[in-house]
Amino acid sequence: NVLLFFTRWITHFCAPTFVFLAGTSIYLQRLRGKSQAELSRFLVTRGIWLIVVEFTIVRFSLLFNFDYHFFGMAEVIWIFGVSMIVLAMLTCLPVRMVGVIGLSMIFVHNAFDWISVPPEASFTGARAPTYLQGLWIFLHQPGFIPIADGVRMFVAYPLIPWIGVMAAGYALGSVYSWDAEKRRRWLLSIGLAAIALFVVLRASNIYGDPSRWSTQPAGVFTFLSFLNTTKYPASLLFLLMTLGPSITFLGLADRLRGENLWEKIALTFGRVPLFYFILQMFYAHAVGVVLGYLAGKDVGYLFLNFPDFAINAPPDSGFPLWVAYLSWIGGLVLLYPLCRWYGNLKRRSGHWLFSYL
Repeated sequence: NVLLFFTRWITHFCAPTFVFLAGTSIYLQRLRGKSQAELSRFLVTRGIWLIVVEFTIVRFSLLFNFDYHFFGMAEVIWIFGVSMIVLAMLTCLPVRMVGVIGLSMIFVHNAFDWISVPPEASFTGARAPTYLQGLWIFLHQPGFIPIADGVRMFVAYPLIPWIGVMAAGYALGSVYSWDAEKRRRWLLSIGLAAIALFVVLRASNIYGDPSRWSTQPAGVFTFLSFLNTTKYPASLLFLLMTLGPSITFLGLADRLRGENLWEKIALTFGRVPLFYFILQMFYAHAVGVVLGYLAGKDVGYLFLNFPDFAINAPPDSGFPLWVAYLSWIGGLVLLYPLCRWYGNLKRRSGHWLFSYL
């Protein structure tokens, strides 16, 4: 139904905006006076740390087990780590060139959608992928990768185009060295242009997403088909659809200074993104287990590896959508004071270690 669709659709904005603004924040560190050597060293070390976090802390928050026959899912924190390591090298180049490289990854990668690793080598596990097939899974196609005897991982977020998203965000960071009015105009112009390009390309049904939209029996579902772009890997149209409104919002929000209650709440969460991300993963999984247990449901599947937890989910698993919304609101209320405490601690301390957390 429509509400279920948009409940999922709105979450699509998280990963692209998260990665894009990480690139912008890296450029802001350069504006604050970090040398090239300092910046590159920080990006490499933090990138390695985030990859470790993905396959330890984040893995446990998703699966609630230590069965490392399934090493974990390479998801958004993994993308942060790898993209930062790559950006450590790209920042040696002129900013405009970094932007061109990033935009090229975003705009061109769908031209290679025709290259595909077959399911028996990428998903079902019937046979191990060849070296080139494994490389392609890392770069462009979600799938399983064997990493040791009896151990495999699932690449949910292939590297392209996410490296490009962070590189483009880094290049956009240069507008924050401009005067405020010029910066707002550019952000609004870029954001609105991305939205317009999304509409034109999506309407043409020619390029930018492997999944075409189609006319449905009801007009509203035709509209949903139009918005139903591909996240794995993130298509050009998926990124235009999400980053366009996000950049537009940056322009509109440029004057905000955290003076009213809602702005202060948003800034509290925004100042501790990794801390909040990890806490909400634990909260969401734990609430699913607790609510299922209290409702007398079988919750054993919530402790299994991927894709076993999906395959073994009982028919009565899950809850109505209103329960998910109440759980989400409850999570915001519960995690807000923790994020506020950590944000204040981080600001008071100023210790370099907090830049990794």
